[in-house]
Amino acid sequence: MALEFELAGSQIDGARDYQEDAFLITHLTDANGKPSALVVIADGMGGHAAGNVASNMAVQAFNKHVSANYPTENPSEILKEAVNKANFSIKETVAETPALSGMGCTMVAAILEDGKMWWASVGDSHCYLVRDRELTKKNADHSYGGFLDRMEADGTPVEAEPGLSRNMLMSAITGEDINEIDVPANPFELQADDRIILCSDGLDTLSAGKIIQYSEWSEATKECADALMTAVEEANMPRQDNTTAVVVNVKDTAEAAAVAEAVTEDVLESTAEMSVADVSTEELEPESQPEQQVGQPAFSEEATLPREKEPKSKTGLMIGIAAAVILVIGGISFTMMGKKPAQTSEPIVAEQEMEAESGADDEQVSDEPVVDEEPVALSEQETVSEEPTEPAAPAAESAPEKIAAAVGKTIQDNLKSGGKGPLMVVIPAGKFTMGSTSSKNSDERPRHEVSVKEFAASQYEVTFSQYDLFAKAKGKKIPDSLYLDRETHPVIFISWDDAYYYTKWLSEETGQKYRLANEAEWEYLASTGEKSTFWWGYDEEPNRAHCFGCGTNLDPRKPTKIGSFEANAFGLYDTSGNVAEWVHDCWHDNYKGAPEYADAWEGGDCSYRVVRGGAYSTPPQSIRNAKRDKFKSDKAYDHIGIRVVREVP
Repeated sequence: MALEFELAGSQIDGARDYQEDAFLITHLTDANGKPSALVVIADGMGGHAAGNVASNMAVQAFNKHVSANYPTENPSEILKEAVNKANFSIKETVAETPALSGMGCTMVAAILEDGKMWWASVGDSHCYLVRDRELTKKNADHSYGGFLDRMEADGTPVEAEPGLSRNMLMSAITGEDINEIDVPANPFELQADDRIILCSDGLDTLSAGKIIQYSEWSEATKECADALMTAVEEANMPRQDNTTAVVVNVKDTAEAAAVAEAVTEDVLESTAEMSVADVSTEELEPESQPEQQVGQPAFSEEATLPREKEPKSKTGLMIGIAAAVILVIGGISFTMMGKKPAQTSEPIVAEQEMEAESGADDEQVSDEPVVDEEPVALSEQETVSEEPTEPAAPAAESAPEKIAAAVGKTIQDNLKSGGKGPLMVVIPAGKFTMGSTSSKNSDERPRHEVSVKEFAASQYEVTFSQYDLFAKAKGKKIPDSLYLDRETHPVIFISWDDAYYYTKWLSEETGQKYRLANEAEWEYLASTGEKSTFWWGYDEEPNRAHCFGCGTNLDPRKPTKIGSFEANAFGLYDTSGNVAEWVHDCWHDNYKGAPEYADAWEGGDCSYRVVRGGAYSTPPQSIRNAKRDKFKSDKAYDHIGIRVVREVP
């Protein structure tokens, strides 16, 4: 199977006034004429001017040596030599300018070639692999803490010396002898759908779980790199270090070809305006540009330069993420996000990002639907209120008749064991267009029309206290609420299996048929049948939902009370954000062969079930109506909960 790579990088200053990180993505061509790539990240130390000088100098020297000696039969040897070249460049500079004594950097670099990855690293930067929702650090950790951990893993634990910090570096590029270089002799074999994240240690602010989460919720490499940077900034850690990450997607070339075909389809079927970044001819012609240049910051002989690692600033380097380019060599595409690649004379074509959805001028629904708060009991078993309440005045256009008819119609069943089930809102029958036209979200394609029959959906996400009734009745584990109020917060730490059996219990208790929504029903109830990206419209808007970066003052580490934000036009709360929601369907990689009626779609990979709606810990793009994801059905997560549906006779 032929593999190809998509790359993008991003960096932030953090809490620092200057940037000491530097990174570079360089296009290479292997011995068989196939595209390959070199990624280099250096994390400078030595103070404002010197750390910046060291990181930029090391990256340039490293890149120059690899580029001059590539292709090669021994990438590991070339990488090791490049580390030493980078070290020697710092040694020479310090000899010429003694004021720079003490400057240095850590480094992580990788060559990506023909489905394989070789790396070299010195210090505490990271080379992570994300595969099957697991995060694995591939390179060695040359910090004191890493040394202690390695000794313990080898069965020869060493007691930590008093006064030594776990963050203290035991190997770095300083112009002196390098204590340790991690350069495996054999490459790591990559697989389709792997994601590689090379980053400076500023990303340590995020837990492994958060890195996995943001990786999974970001399809494109640029989206992922930016989401990781946003997450670090949102964490608001005191003295946050500069942070840099380069994200690499490993793709099957057949899949990439399908995406390219999808782009063509988008051009034909999308009627909305599309904005394409301007890329000048000068930027796209490698011959007209010198090899990537590094800025030389000013410094003086009198400068005092500490040896400790200090943070960095955007003036240091380097890759402005201005456009996406695809290099086509021998029929194989190689996508890079960033500045123009070096070392190639092949034509480069600007890639158009298709984000606009068709139908942008479609009729908009009212922002403030009115739903009965206290339904009137009709029978011992069922509570229904069908008396319509006067809807709120629409913001621009009147609400569609199908939505107006549903406003105020609710159901709440009594439980045989006492109490009531979740408050349900009747969702009218209708047709809608499911999925998106976005070329980068292939799992949301092809867009297709689906017919939906009338059903009822819980107005709010199921709370801890509602789920507790089932757990106690069936002897199930009571999920941990993390000190959240069980009456007002959505239940989390429940698997798809738990959610499924909860609906079975509701059916037994009420005599009605409860279940999880199928995926088409969920998208219909969340979107209210409209084509817009979010239920409120096409654009991200602040304070519309609880998510990481949604412009609220809520804690991004935990869910908030149900119903804290405005309901959608069907009268449902929190369909976007707060907690993601299990749906019934097994996972399918795309909508090819999807049912035209809103039925549960079995088949596919049923060890994974579909999750919808985004969560408190995911970025704004994860709360789009069309966004979908998969999680292991037998595992519980801290950001996934339940919304139940009920069939209406």
